[in-house]
Amino acid sequence: MSANIEDIPDLVALINSAYRGEDSKKGWTTEADIIQGALRIDVPALTELINVQGARFLKFVNEQNRIEGCVYLQKNGEEMYLGMLSVSPGLQARGIGKQLMNEAETYAKKDNSARIFMRVISLRHELIQWYERQGYYKTEQREPFPGDTRFGTPLQPLEFLIMEKRIKGSV
Repeated sequence: MSANIEDIPDLVALINSAYRGEDSKKGWTTEADIIQGALRIDVPALTELINVQGARFLKFVNEQNRIEGCVYLQKNGEEMYLGMLSVSPGLQARGIGKQLMNEAETYAKKDNSARIFMRVISLRHELIQWYERQGYYKTEQREPFPGDTRFGTPLQPLEFLIMEKRIKGSV
C-alpha cells in the first residue's frame, strides 16, 4: 500500500525509531552505534522525497491501520532505487521487511524496472547478508557517506556499498 502526505509524521517517527536513538537498539537495523544523533530524517526532508517525480513510499500497516514498516522507491530510467527500508524495532525479524521487499520488487516489475539498487553502509555486515538472502548482490561501486551532519555524525569513517538485484519478468 502506498503512503501519502498525511502519513509523513508517522513515517518520520518510524524511520527514526528503526535507525537512530535508544529505541532503535531494540531491533537489529540500528545505526546508533556508528552514527551519533537521533534523526535519520525529518518532516521537510521526507516531504521533499515523497514529492520527487517517480518516488513512492510503500507502507505496511497493522489491523488498526498503524504504520509498522515502510520502504522508499524512486524510479530513475530503467532502475529503481530502494531506500529507508524500516520496520518498527519491536517488530523486526517477523517477516515485515521481507514482505516490503517483495512488494517493492512487484512494484518495480510493474514499472518496467530492469534492476533495483540500494546504498548500504559497508560496515553493516548483518544487514548486507540479509539483503543477499533476498537476492541482492554487492557491486564494485562505493559512494562516500554524506558530509551533511543534519541527520547524524559518523563516529568513524563510513562509506556506502551499492547492492542490486536484476528484475526478471518486467512488464
